[in-house]
Amino acid sequence: MSLVTLSIIIFGLWNITLSVLVFRMVSHYNRLTEGVSTHTLKESLEKILDAYVKNKKDIAGLSQSLTRLESEGDTHLQRIGIVRFNPFSDTGGSQSFTMALLDKGDNGVVMTSLYARTGNRWYIKYIKCEMIHIIPS
Repeated sequence: MSLVTLSIIIFGLWNITLSVLVFRMVSHYNRLTEGVSTHTLKESLEKILDAYVKNKKDIAGLSQSLTRLESEGDTHLQRIGIVRFNPFSDTGGSQSFTMALLDKGDNGVVMTSLYARTGNRWYIKYIKCEMIHIIPS
């Protein structure tokens, strides 16, 4: 093989390698400038940076809103229970019940309805962090 043939092969491979690299760079540039009316790299990158800053601010705002909603959600009813029972042997049907309505911090009310032949009585107890306060009825 002569020196001229070897140098042509080397320069041909070099040319193919550079062509592939330039093609990749041009396709990447075209993806960056897709949908942009101005085709200067500086303006395209500035728009991308502006969108990044806007998205970062939006994410920070959404994070604050999520934190606020989670703290507000702690006061909503999360634990609800009801038990029917028969307090007196002379009445049937388990018409009396106790219902508890509590939030995440175990604050809420417990309502009890006692059904008897002479009438129906309601009792309400306010629950505050495992301390029971009786509300007169």
